[in-house]
Amino acid sequence: MWFLTLILFIFILGIIVLVHELGHFLWAKKFGVYIYEFSIGMGPVVYSRTGKKDGIKYNVRAFPIGGFVSMAGEVYEDDKKIPKDRCLCNKPIWQRVIVMAAGVMNNFIMAIVILFVMALFWGSNSLTPKVDAVVEGYPAAEAGIVKGDIIVSVNNHKVSSWDETQIVLYYKNKNDYTEFRIKHEDGSFDNYKLSKKEYVAEDGTKSEMFGFEISQEETIGLWSKIKYAFEKFWALVSSLWLTVVGLVSGKISVDALSGPVGIFNVVGESAKLGVAYVVYLIAYLSINVGVINILPFPAFDGGRILFLLIEKIKGSPINQKFENWCHTIGFILLMILIIYVTINDIINLF
Repeated sequence: MWFLTLILFIFILGIIVLVHELGHFLWAKKFGVYIYEFSIGMGPVVYSRTGKKDGIKYNVRAFPIGGFVSMAGEVYEDDKKIPKDRCLCNKPIWQRVIVMAAGVMNNFIMAIVILFVMALFWGSNSLTPKVDAVVEGYPAAEAGIVKGDIIVSVNNHKVSSWDETQIVLYYKNKNDYTEFRIKHEDGSFDNYKLSKKEYVAEDGTKSEMFGFEISQEETIGLWSKIKYAFEKFWALVSSLWLTVVGLVSGKISVDALSGPVGIFNVVGESAKLGVAYVVYLIAYLSINVGVINILPFPAFDGGRILFLLIEKIKGSPINQKFENWCHTIGFILLMILIIYVTINDIINLF
């Protein structure tokens, strides 16, 4: 089973990376940037082919954890053999921004298309965090929350979807209660302070819960499927952004992150649940890659775009050595984080 999971893991990461790097590649080529290499994966080359017309090396590398497009003049003119007008650094800033952002946009477009196809074949549900039922004897029912109520904020964090709500509920909370702001069906609002109550399942498993269930009302019609794809996409982007904010603010521990090993396990679990879960995972991970890459951090696409915007504002290029050092340090920090998270994932396995 682990071998099939590995194949699926490689396929999922490969398609996400391929779509991302294809965005950089196609726009760079469109703007006439000289491209040395288009690679899927990292590490030693296991397959290579050189394009007859464009002379670009198309490589598949050993480790399916990334990929890259190697272009002339990504930061400065580093190859005197290449014509100046074919170096990325000499292209207009707007073209460079498009080339840098194209990978992220490709990931987002793929995710939206996948979510739409899923809605067509497997159906779609309302994303509003609307209460469908309350459990008698538990905090929600005792406080007066009823079916039809909508959660609009959790601990003063506004939420518009159940995806966002779950992330905020995961935040570290110094209080022994969680504050919910609820909108009733008559349009009025109330605040409730709820503490979880222990629940014991028939098999003896213990958990804690507030005692409400969220509506899974199915949406009908082609327009609702299109709307769902965009709303679900935005809900996932927002929840990932809340995760980043939580990590930076300390409300979410770094230990909650998953690396390649953790993703491998998720792929295996998704495969057991069925095709729909695997397809959804591709969309989810594609959004993850897009959101992380667009962050204004050195070594990410967003970091490179940030330097371009600074260049535009100051009216002159940033010191090349300084920018290179920033990207190098950012890459090293990223590798350290990946190693830490991977070790954590391995420890959690045992």
